[in-house]
This record gives sequence, C-alpha cells and structure tokens, in this order.
Amino acid sequence: MPDDTAPAAYQVLARKYRPETFADLVGQDAMVRTLKNAFKADRIAQAFIMTGIRGTGKTTTARIIAKGMNCIGPDGEGGPTTEPCGECEHCRAIMEGRHVDVLEMDAASNTSVNDIREIIDSVHYRAASARYKIYIIDEVHMLSTSAFNALLKTLEEPPAHVKFIFATTEIRKVPVTVLSRCQRFDLRRIEPEVMLDMLRRIASREEAEIAEDALALITRAAEGSARDATSLLDQAISHGAGETTAEQVRAMLGLADRGRVMDLFEKIMHGDAPGALTELSEQYADGADPMAVLRDLAELTHWVSVVKITPEAAEDPTISPDERARGQALAGTLGMRALTRMWQMLLKALDEVAQAPNTMMAAEMAVIRLTHVAELPSPEELMRRLQDTPPPPPPGPGGGGQAGAHPQGGAQATGQPMPQPTHPGPSGPSASRRGPALAEAREAALAHYPTFEHVMELIRANRDMKLYMEVEKGVRLAAYQPGRIEFTPAEGTSTDLSQRLGSALQRWTGNRWAISLVNGCDTPTLYEKAHAEELALKSAASEHPLVRAAMEAFPKAEILTIRTPEAVSLEAEEDALPEVEDEWDPFEED
Repeated sequence: MPDDTAPAAYQVLARKYRPETFADLVGQDAMVRTLKNAFKADRIAQAFIMTGIRGTGKTTTARIIAKGMNCIGPDGEGGPTTEPCGECEHCRAIMEGRHVDVLEMDAASNTSVNDIREIIDSVHYRAASARYKIYIIDEVHMLSTSAFNALLKTLEEPPAHVKFIFATTEIRKVPVTVLSRCQRFDLRRIEPEVMLDMLRRIASREEAEIAEDALALITRAAEGSARDATSLLDQAISHGAGETTAEQVRAMLGLADRGRVMDLFEKIMHGDAPGALTELSEQYADGADPMAVLRDLAELTHWVSVVKITPEAAEDPTISPDERARGQALAGTLGMRALTRMWQMLLKALDEVAQAPNTMMAAEMAVIRLTHVAELPSPEELMRRLQDTPPPPPPGPGGGGQAGAHPQGGAQATGQPMPQPTHPGPSGPSASRRGPALAEAREAALAHYPTFEHVMELIRANRDMKLYMEVEKGVRLAAYQPGRIEFTPAEGTSTDLSQRLGSALQRWTGNRWAISLVNGCDTPTLYEKAHAEELALKSAASEHPLVRAAMEAFPKAEILTIRTPEAVSLEAEEDALPEVEDEWDPFEED
C-alpha cells in the first residue's frame, strides 16, 4: 500500500510559479494584447510560432493558448477565452500534460519525415473530447527539410478542428514557407525592472530573505530569461540557508566582486601594471577564475562605453549606487578610443586565455599588455604633441671622419633620424615667437644642401642605392632650391618616386621637402649627363639597318653596350703577347 504520510515531492520554483494564464505572463504585453483581441474577435489563426531566447515562456504560452481554446469553464458551458478557468477537466488535463487532444512533440528527438507523417495521418480525425486538436511542436527548427516539406500542405489548409503551435529559439533556421503560414510572436527578454519585481514576489511567497544586491546579481546573470532567474533564485535560497547576501550569490555564480573588478579596471587604465597584477593575484587567491575576471572586465568596458554615449544607461536597476557613481566617473574621464582599444584587446585576450595551458599566466600577460597600451596617446593628441614640439637643432657642418666630408653633415650621413623631444612645447608669449624661430632653424638646416648634387650625396651617404639609381636615371630636374624640388619624370620612372624621395629627405634632414612634378622639362638626367657619349653611340647604332632589322625581329632586345673599332684595337693591343727582341733558338746552348 502506498504511504499516504510520505512528504510531497519538492517542486522547483521554475515549475511552481509557471504562468497559468495570460495575466501571469511577465514582460510579453504586446503578444498578450494581440492574442486577447484575436480570441475576442474569433480570429484565431490555424498556426502560431513563438520565438525567443530560452526561458521567456514559449512553451508556456503554447499551453495557455491550448487551455484557452479548449476551456469550457467551471459550468461546462464556456467557449474559447483568454482567461482559462483552470478548474475544468480540459484545463487540468492540459496543465498536467495528459490531455489526449493536446499533443506535445519535441522536434529535437523527432526530426524525421516519418514523425511528421504520423501527425498528418491523425489530423483528419476529430478531437476525442476537446473543442480543438492542438499540436505543440517544441524546437521546431530541428525538423529535417523533408519533414518541413511534408508539413507544408497540412499547415496551410488544416481541418477546422486542428491548430498548430510551434516554438523555437532559432527562427532563422525555420523555412520561409513555414513562417508564411504562421502567425509569428517574438517573445522579448524580460526587462530588469520587471524581473526584479517578479523575483521579489516569489521570494516573498517563499518567505525567503534575500538582499536586493543579490537579486540584482541574479537578474544580471539571467540575461532576460525568467526561467533562468527563478532557477538561480531557487539555488540562491538553498545556498543562503536563511538570509541570502550578494557575496553568497557571487560565490555561487563564480563571479568576481564588482567593486574589485572596477579597482582592477582603474589600475589598468591608469597604466599601473604592478598594482593591476597584484589585484589580479589577490582575486585569483580568493577563488576567482581568470577567465571570469577578464569577462567581467569586458562587460565593464562595454557598460562604461555605453554610459559615455548614453548617460541614461547608468540608471540600470541592477547596478548598485556605488557602481553607478564610479562608472559615471570613468565614463567622464576616459576617451572612446581608449575604451574601444580596451574592448578589442580583451576580446583577443579571452581567446588566448581559453587556449592557454595555464589560464592565470595568460591572464597576467593580458593585463600587462593592457596597462602598457592604456596611456598611448590618440592620433589627435600625437599630432598636437608633434606640433608643440620645438624644432630639432640644425645639423653641424662636419661630423668627423669621412662622413664629415659630405655637405649634409655627420648627423645625417649616418642615416639616423634626429631624436624628437616628447614633452609639450611652451605656451603663452614664447609660443608667438616660435614661428620666426622655426623658419630660421629650417633655413639653417636646409642651407647644407645648396645644390641638387648635395641631395644626391645625402642619398648615397644613407646607402639607399635603389633610390639613388632611380633619382639618377628618372629625374629631369626643372627647378631646385633647398627644401623644394621640381622635376619631370623620365620614361619608365616609378609613379611614387616623388613621394618616396620626399619621405626619405624629411626623415634624414628633419624638415619637410616639397617635391612636385612638372611637364615639358627635357633636361637630361644625371645618368644621361654622365653617359652622354655611350648613349649617343647607342642611338647611332639603333639607326643602322642591320641593327634596326634585328630589333624588329626581336622586339624585347636591348642594346647593352657599344664597342667601337678603336676600343677593339685598344683591347687587342692590351691582350697581345709582348714581342721578343731576339729570335730564340731552342738548340742554342746557353
């Protein structure tokens, strides 16, 4: 015989407080309003599809719809309603999951076309006892393509006594042909304020004492899912065994202290690497997971960035007053470039920590990187510093040794750029005198390059032979003055020669050079001047009939060198054996 004195089995809060009517649904006002109007106007569609994240009430809503369509009221005379009584036999059977005319199927385990064929074969039979025969298919996106295709015709024109209700978390995986045959309802995430009110009511009914900060942590961890929130609340009540505090919930969820995360964040953004590593080590010693700490840093970075753009985001009810004040202060002092750089590096660090053999070591390396880049100046600040930097001293006329013989001076002959001070320049009256001083310093520096030949010596001294050969063969100089070069490029010259020449001269001299291209200048290049005789011989040879015929027969042929008869005779004389004055007789004795 069963023991009637045995205690009733414990029912988890997620099931105990599952909504039974549309009025009990939390945070889905738009959907409830639409369904109520459809029931009142008797415009109930043949198929519904519910979509949303886990725990927002998709399957629960499907059961409430099924109860509303089949409810007959306590007196047995009622019709379809949005407020099912919960007392009639149909309501009780549907609530208990034993109604013969309300069939629930999990598409995750019944994916084949044969499973759908059973539904298609049974829709032609009327309901056994209820008003409608209702098919609830959960996770419908898991059905195979063949199963979807088999369902289309029945879904479009089902018998009058048949209704379909689908639920899915992946609406994009459901074929458009199925979506077009259903009324779609998108169940929203539960807002934090609504979630907090729901948790307070449940805690009050359970006579559980739980701190507001603890409820805020549960709400944040649930991410808009009512089922997740009630399950976490159930666990927190058991974990607290009395009054549940935020510290207990934080330990239960494996979260780091939000205040300590902010301490770590501030040390990183201030570039305090030793302090940041110490704080990370202390949190690790207290049981915090390095991956969780980095995730909390990423979440905090995102929240501070949002608060900086939209200050009203700081009014989130799940944020404590102290966190709100510190977050607003951080948003007011940090720039968006620093925050976005922090976000990108944290995303990279999370991937590295997940793959590292030692997560703590990887997290420490990530914190070191973050502290070193936190105070990098923005491009605007860098330009401002460069503009405020005093000019470099002009190079001296001699640098000692062989390099001092070049007109550009010893400092530039080494090819090393001049060191640039990083401190900001003076302001006030001294700044107004900086303009003429800069101009005088620039003229003095450029005075070491009075001619274009001095520029060529500078290129040679810095050992950029590729640039030297390109300038020698490709520049037809039109005008030159120190700091400014105008030329016409020779045929076949690289299109970016002027840009590369200007960049190199600025790097070597510390002053900007104006390099411009002009048309129509036929001045010979330096190479043409140095090899004028050879070029003239090549030009004359190319006009010879035999040479012209050879060039036409071989279009890619080139004249590499010219050997004149005089040159051939001279080479022959140099290679000839010396003449012997006396004839040598091999039989003559010495």
